[in-house]
Amino acid sequence: MNQNKRIQIFERWSAANPAPTTELIHGSPFELLIAVILSAQATDKSVNKATQPLFARANTASAILALGEDELRTHIRNIGLFNSKAKNIIKTCAILVAEHEGQVPRDRQALESLPGVGRKTANVVLNTAFGELTMAVDTHIFRVSNRTGIAPGKTPLAVERALLRHIPKRFLKNAHHWLILHGRYTCLARKPRCPECLIADLCDYRDKTAAAV
Repeated sequence: MNQNKRIQIFERWSAANPAPTTELIHGSPFELLIAVILSAQATDKSVNKATQPLFARANTASAILALGEDELRTHIRNIGLFNSKAKNIIKTCAILVAEHEGQVPRDRQALESLPGVGRKTANVVLNTAFGELTMAVDTHIFRVSNRTGIAPGKTPLAVERALLRHIPKRFLKNAHHWLILHGRYTCLARKPRCPECLIADLCDYRDKTAAAV
């Protein structure tokens, strides 16, 4: 894909959705961090259902520590891998209190040192909470980047680096959200909705689906 096409793609997404954001409901960097940890192998809808009552009870690192692992587990029991996530969240909250005055650090290395936080989660927090020009590559973004030709790569890290290299800087802050929303609602894994796609004429995907008769 040539750079002119990429620019047109992001111009269209920007015009259609000028202020995209995550679908995880949160009111602070800490709430976002916890929600993203919980979102691994889970839907945003299921995470929001769990975090709304949880954050009403405890929405700081010290408050969740006071809540305790057992009580935390009851709030997130309908989310996949809730046992390991509860353990990681308690450990993460303990580190935040002990080393960061209870605040979420605006630093990749510090974020990735937290239990349950990998590169993707750190990128989401840095981008969404702090406005950093990072790119969190999940399954949706990996698929969209490769299928459309925007930023092909064999691994999430390769796609991340390609996206950062190819996307014009003026679009980088919001690019993560546009890509994930496109993958979630239009460029579906099994049957992409090409007839409804805003960028179908710019996309390099060869096996575009036709409109239903």
